[in-house]
Amino acid sequence: MKQRHQVLFLLSLLSAITYLDRVCISVAGPRIQHALYLSPVQWGWVGGVFSISYALFEIPSGYLGDRIGARAVLSRIVLWWSGFTALTGLAWNYPSLLITRFLFGVGEAGAGPNASVSISRWFPPTERARAMGVFLMGAEVGTALTPLLVIPIQQHYGWRASFFVLGLIGAGWVAVWRRRYHDNPSDSPRITPSEVEEIGRTVRNSELALPWRSALRSRNLWAILLTGLSYRYGIYFFQFWLPTYLVSGRGYTETALLLTTCLFAGGAVANVTGGWASDALVKRLGLKTARRVVPFSGLVISALSLTLTIFVAGKYYLLALLTLSYCGITYAQAPCWTVCMDVGARFTGVVSGARNTTSQIGATISSVVFGYMVRSTGSYNIALIPVVGMITLCAILCRRIDATEQLFPESIPAVPSIHSTPTP
Repeated sequence: MKQRHQVLFLLSLLSAITYLDRVCISVAGPRIQHALYLSPVQWGWVGGVFSISYALFEIPSGYLGDRIGARAVLSRIVLWWSGFTALTGLAWNYPSLLITRFLFGVGEAGAGPNASVSISRWFPPTERARAMGVFLMGAEVGTALTPLLVIPIQQHYGWRASFFVLGLIGAGWVAVWRRRYHDNPSDSPRITPSEVEEIGRTVRNSELALPWRSALRSRNLWAILLTGLSYRYGIYFFQFWLPTYLVSGRGYTETALLLTTCLFAGGAVANVTGGWASDALVKRLGLKTARRVVPFSGLVISALSLTLTIFVAGKYYLLALLTLSYCGITYAQAPCWTVCMDVGARFTGVVSGARNTTSQIGATISSVVFGYMVRSTGSYNIALIPVVGMITLCAILCRRIDATEQLFPESIPAVPSIHSTPTP
């Protein structure tokens, strides 16, 4: 196995652990709300406060990755969030749960941007969307495994025990990561000269000042940021509200939530497929078109499928449409992330962090608005309408992004270029 594929395996394992810890609270949601006497609005803020802290520390964590490397930054991130995952199990009331989830978000911020930094340094441009798809697949695998791990633990030992168990996993990953990963491929004692040549010249830790003034004048950057906000608004329904929606809004039992494993497994396949499709189309249609058409098509399918769920009554028909919707939105995910590498170059971590900052703003709004709409209308289906609208908006915005437009041209290293139009 090539060294870059071993790096990708570690990143994918990280992604799975991230979502095991993150989605655990979603699966445990009905029990936590009952135990701590939380209303739908209060539960919405539990999800929202995590997204707020996550957003606040995204850009700083991404910038640190650009400056000192992902090896050190990801080590800090994983140890911090693992500790606060375990501490979530000690929450005794609404304020303590809010504080714990806020600090959990502080720790987890930057995982995505620093994974992008690693991929941008270890993979050539024509393999990055596929690599990002595999990384994101890890998140879906972790999400799919969460009900299978958490529900049995909850049923036998209570909801608190599930957080204690999941909080123990991160330290082992950090030990392996620090032993096996190097920020620059050429520094690895295990890599061959031929693989270094395949990867090509990569960026090193940046010592350049961050030229935000010029970047903020770019319509391209604003399109990337707004796609992050609207995309996350849509997908956060699946990642936070789905168990409560199915149990409280559509009459599912807690045991029936195990069926959502199929939904997240489908999302894992869609992530890899979307990344593969985007890289494959680069050679045929060029970078600009390839990074647009894949997310647009997936998001349109997602919005249409989620709309249809409002009108169906059968539980299996509902699950099938939710699965199709989730597969559509995750099919778009890899190219949406990869454009941050395409346009960010030496500042990949910062651009990824900026996109993820607006993403978490979208998640906060999504979580809170959904709760208020359920309270004011008494209907979980009506609360889905803004979710559909934001997924549709994201599809439109994806058509505005130009992956060939560099945000920081003065920081670009001498690497082979990929043209915006296919070569003959």
